Amino acid sequence: MIVCHCAVVGDRAIAEAAAQGATTLSRVCASTGAGRDCGACVFSVRQILCEHVGSEADHGLFTTSAEVHRAAS
Repeated sequence: MIVCHCAVVGDRAIAEAAAQGATTLSRVCASTGAGRDCGACVFSVRQILCEHVGSEADHGLFTTSAEVHRAAS
């Protein structure tokens, strides 16, 4: 399923980035190109990332609004 329509990034690419060590929203966005234009997808990207990495509490993946803003810019 396409998550980022601007960069045409799918859920599989996000899961693959997480599997290769991109454990934060900003790292996933940097490695896949998702979230760099309009930013509408960053919450979906974050959700997919959390599903593949585990719970936020277990891995310290507390995404701040500043990180979401930075990933979207």
